[in-house]
Amino acid sequence: MRLSDVALAAATSAKTASRVINGDPRVAPETRRRVEEAVTRLGYRVDLLARSLRRGVDDTIGVIVESIADPFFAAVISEIELAALRRGLNVIVTSNRRLPNREVAIVDSLQQRRVAGLIITPHTSDLSYLAATDTPVVFVDRHPRNFPADVVTFDDRGGARMAVRHLLRYGHQRVAFVSDDLEVETSRNRHAGYVDALMEADLPVAPELVATDCADAAVARARTCEFLDLDEPPTAIFSARSETSLGVVKVLHDRKRTDIATVSFGDFALADVLSPAITVLEQSPELLGRLAAERLFARLDGDHNDPVNTVIPLRLVPRGSGEIVPSGGAETVGGAGV
Repeated sequence: MRLSDVALAAATSAKTASRVINGDPRVAPETRRRVEEAVTRLGYRVDLLARSLRRGVDDTIGVIVESIADPFFAAVISEIELAALRRGLNVIVTSNRRLPNREVAIVDSLQQRRVAGLIITPHTSDLSYLAATDTPVVFVDRHPRNFPADVVTFDDRGGARMAVRHLLRYGHQRVAFVSDDLEVETSRNRHAGYVDALMEADLPVAPELVATDCADAAVARARTCEFLDLDEPPTAIFSARSETSLGVVKVLHDRKRTDIATVSFGDFALADVLSPAITVLEQSPELLGRLAAERLFARLDGDHNDPVNTVIPLRLVPRGSGEIVPSGGAETVGGAGV
């Protein structure tokens, strides 16, 4: 089935039929109706490959995240898809699985697909290979190395510093830190914020209270058990990821350790209904996705200004777990705010 067949059935030209199919508003309503009826009656389907070859790019953007299964990235993707839908764009979503070679291969594949733009959560340390591309790229959650581009992130270091300060103000001096590998930018920045707060309070960073190998909740559970079994265990725990928080909280509740204060970087399901409810640094993955999409659309619309670095501030939400005072201690602040 060809476009000319649709035009013949609708008693119009192929150029006018093409305008209707591509959503051009400059077509008379009656002509639009005839073309749409012909498309339906004949079962015409647009040849997407041919269209992308004519226009140079496809009506599609590519999104590459670390893991599609991660609830945080799932929310980011959902917001990007919604924004793209409103603009009439399709979205191809894939994950790099923290494999540098896979990330490079995916980017290359999407560019061969002639996507209009890319939104990437980078894992590869060196992204200089993107310098040769004309495809607009926006990075989310992390900064690329060796490649200037728009980036949308959270204030990871400032947020972590806020969380640990909060625990210190309630009298804690032994605060444990649970995170992913420090090779990951977000974890590295959150660890830096943890160290900042301790140094401000003239407290040492105790190596036995730092776990930076918690790639998932299972490892976080094991490390939390190790913390609690120390001769001098922590009185508070700062978990730098919502996934690691799941492991931390499970151990505390299994052991009925409601005397250990806890703050989570990022919310998670049922965090607000536990007892005590979990104090969190509130981050909005939806906002992250929306701002990333807006930056990409600006580039697609011809914005050639210098790269924009958008940093989203965080808000601490006191719910109870972060306001527990050390056993035998006294509360040192009058409220739960920071």
